[in-house]
Amino acid sequence: MQIPTQIHDLTVAQLAQQLQAGRLSAVEVAQHFLARVQNRLDLGCYVDINPEVTLAQARASDARLASGHARGLEGVPMAHKDIFVTTDFCATAGSKMLKGYRSSFDSTVTSKLGNLGVVSLGKLNCDEFAMGSSNENSAIAPVGFDAPIPVKNPWDTTRIPGGSSGGSAAAVAARLTPAATGTDTGGSIRQPASFCGITGIKPTYGRASRYGMVAFASSLDQAGPMARTAEDCALLLSAMCGPDLDRDSTSLDVPAEDYSRTLNDSIAGLRIGLPQEFFGDGLAPDVRAAVDGALKELEKLGAKPVPISLPRTELSIPVYYIIAPAEASSNLSRFDGVKFGHRAAHYTDLADMYKKTRAEGFGDEVKRRIMIGTYVLSHGYYDAYYLQAQKIRRMIADDFQNAFKQCDVIAGPVAPTVAWKIGEKSDDPVANYLADIYTLPGSLAGLPGMSIPVGFGNENMPVGLQLMGNYFQEAKLLNVAHRFQQATDWHTRKPAGF
Repeated sequence: MQIPTQIHDLTVAQLAQQLQAGRLSAVEVAQHFLARVQNRLDLGCYVDINPEVTLAQARASDARLASGHARGLEGVPMAHKDIFVTTDFCATAGSKMLKGYRSSFDSTVTSKLGNLGVVSLGKLNCDEFAMGSSNENSAIAPVGFDAPIPVKNPWDTTRIPGGSSGGSAAAVAARLTPAATGTDTGGSIRQPASFCGITGIKPTYGRASRYGMVAFASSLDQAGPMARTAEDCALLLSAMCGPDLDRDSTSLDVPAEDYSRTLNDSIAGLRIGLPQEFFGDGLAPDVRAAVDGALKELEKLGAKPVPISLPRTELSIPVYYIIAPAEASSNLSRFDGVKFGHRAAHYTDLADMYKKTRAEGFGDEVKRRIMIGTYVLSHGYYDAYYLQAQKIRRMIADDFQNAFKQCDVIAGPVAPTVAWKIGEKSDDPVANYLADIYTLPGSLAGLPGMSIPVGFGNENMPVGLQLMGNYFQEAKLLNVAHRFQQATDWHTRKPAGF
């Protein structure tokens, strides 16, 4: 294979191949991406870089490559969402509460990738504590800035990249990293992947360890990879998944898989379920057109569309925005200024320190969700709200199981519209919440889901197709996505100037 003029045009799989063959060095690749990061600080993607650490890791990879002891992803660079704690880079979760915090240990996901030879480029911006759909809620100033700014979508820098993994999606789309980690609580891998025209997958809940992930909603948070292709996501997901029973009580005792093994399988005869609730009046015509075009392409590959129903889709929004804030109010109670993180400078007693620390340390969206969560868990409201939401959550999961009796994979839009303008929905949090209507049901059910680029909508903004599978069917989703990408070139498109 001839190496493209620009190293950043190579995928993870291609980089691994070139490094193993000795056509590129890990240091050369790392320096190339670090230079690109410095040249495009204006996007606000990175909140921490440390070239000395990155290049030291790259030199160690080159030594292993030269000695014949290279590991599977030796020398391939990657960046991490700043929700994963790491010893070599900051771990702020996008919050003033953790500004400047450096962990004493690495998360399981980042250490698994590092054990396969991945070189870390740095940490990526995200909505505070992963709470948001636009990446406008970060309280951390990106590299090169003195104050926080929203991450910009490289396809149109006046628009959001999606959230909460917006820094990850924008960095991959802008070729500032070949791949990135993300987390998905209610759609935070799939939605920014769709808005930025890249590929991202959320595995079955419990497949990837949550150890070392700063918690938002413990029964929903799940890590996953974001890259340009399904093939890259398969390689990275294989590395990230696997049991971590001693350190994560939500980890599943299910062995890791080689998700690349079935990428090239035929999808002839595959039944693709199309939920009628995903194609109603709320779906923008430009998004509908791109999704319909992708479905026709899948039909050409032998897949068969099957009409299905997920009748409780609309209930997923109120259910999610009861359960997730309830869990957040519990998880974030640890940030009180006593042991670590921000502490108010002036206070009169312990109670006053708690109040001032949390008032200063948390942003508006986090405070909003903490208050909602505390309310629905309070005496007199627990049964009326939280308990009822959990019952409906079970019904939503049952709806999916009924649907999978009729189909193998479910497909539809990721979001009702393309990415909106920065600030457009800042004063209307409910409008932000409604944008998650198609991703929330799968998250509540704990199902695997992914987004793949399938075209462009209004103003030449990317549109993603959402694929959802039954539990532990990540390989099937990646197979469908890979076959689609072999037949199309949407995943190769990149923003002008990048």
